Amino acid sequence: MGAERRVTYRRRLSYNTKSNKVRVIKTPGGKLTVQYLKKHAVVPKCGDCGSALQGIPALRPHKYAKISKTQKHVSRAYGGSRCASCVKARIVRAFLLEEQKLVKKFVKTQKTEKK
Repeated sequence: MGAERRVTYRRRLSYNTKSNKVRVIKTPGGKLTVQYLKKHAVVPKCGDCGSALQGIPALRPHKYAKISKTQKHVSRAYGGSRCASCVKARIVRAFLLEEQKLVKKFVKTQKTEKK
C-alpha cells in the first residue's frame, strides 16, 4: 500500500552526510523529486552562562559576513559576547572589589594612626 518514495540525488555528492540532506517532495506535475535542505543555524550563546543572546540573529557563519555590524551586536559593553545579566554581574563584582580595596586601605590607615 505504501507509495514508492525512492528518488535520486540531483548533485554529485552521493552520500547521506550532514551537508547533503534532502526532502522528498511532489512537483505540480506529480513527479517525486528532492529539495536540498540548508543546515540549521545556531543561536549565539553567552560566553559566561551559555544562554542565547537576544537581539542577534541566528545565521550560518558565512552569512554574518554579509550583514552589517549593527546587526551582529547590541549597543552595550560586551554587546555581542555576553548577556545583560552577566554584564551586570561583572560591573557589580568590579565595583565591590574596588570598595573592598578602599575599606582595606582605610582600616590600614586607622591601625597606623592608633600606634
